[in-house]
Amino acid sequence: MTEIGFTLSSEEHHPNDLVEYATRAEAIGFDFLSISDHFHPWISAQGDAPFVWSTLGGVAAATDEIDVGVGVSAPIVRIHPAIYAQAAATTAAMFDGRQFFAGVGTGELLNEHVIGDHWPEHEVRLEMLEEAVEVIDELWTGQQVSHRGEHYTVENAKLFTLPEERPPICVSAYGERAAKAAADFGDGFWSVGPQDVVETWEQHGGEGPRFCQLQACVADSKDGAVSTAHEQWPIAGLKGELNSVLPTPKHFEQATQMVSEEDIAESSIMTGPDAQQHIDAIQEAIDTGYDHVYVMQIGDDQDALLEMYREEVLPSFS
Repeated sequence: MTEIGFTLSSEEHHPNDLVEYATRAEAIGFDFLSISDHFHPWISAQGDAPFVWSTLGGVAAATDEIDVGVGVSAPIVRIHPAIYAQAAATTAAMFDGRQFFAGVGTGELLNEHVIGDHWPEHEVRLEMLEEAVEVIDELWTGQQVSHRGEHYTVENAKLFTLPEERPPICVSAYGERAAKAAADFGDGFWSVGPQDVVETWEQHGGEGPRFCQLQACVADSKDGAVSTAHEQWPIAGLKGELNSVLPTPKHFEQATQMVSEEDIAESSIMTGPDAQQHIDAIQEAIDTGYDHVYVMQIGDDQDALLEMYREEVLPSFS
């Protein structure tokens, strides 16, 4: 059965507001939450970038039953995999029996360059991610771990706070190579938009939950929604690999000067007041092969999407 989720956008909201949105999403009837992990927002207009693990502590305390995932973290440069293992294990333990999904990926330079380490090409980052997952798995056994690999060293580390059940590690992938790798060492699949590479992941033995994020800006008019999305999320109009190689919000602001409102109107962002557009997009994701579909509302007016889903969208999938 498909589960429908709500995005907590760390790039756009204060952590206390994210906790409030989490409680409202649970009350409305969403099945799960996903939260982004960023050191910087994409552009300065988004305005926030709280530490995701602190925010999740607040979400765990404020909610009762809703499942939660991080979509996604990159435990390869900015955060060592041993530290990620401890952070995710503690967070999962705080959700106390609820499902916690550990989404991981190869990250973006925007977030990872801040400690000054070299930013390698994607093929190397994928190798680093595979080794990082190995380290995390070892530490989640609760045994003392020493690891000396090509990319990471761990000495005499043991996690004492662990959840009752090991969280599934869902690996993000957008291309064929990454999808094959995700099938090899992940417990699930994570993507933005109904990427058909989920089929590649399945064909190479991938099993587990399959996550797909949809982006939206619900507003009274399509024009108003497009304007808000263009102001807050112009990166949707960027092509190619820019999202993974630009280092600062300022660079993204320079790049998105080329993005027009027309580009946003023609992008995959759902804009305007039409609930059927959301129902159709969720169904498309389901038909593509995803069983966890979650939606992000762009802009300050989170109520617009929450109310639309309460009244029209969620009942269509109940």
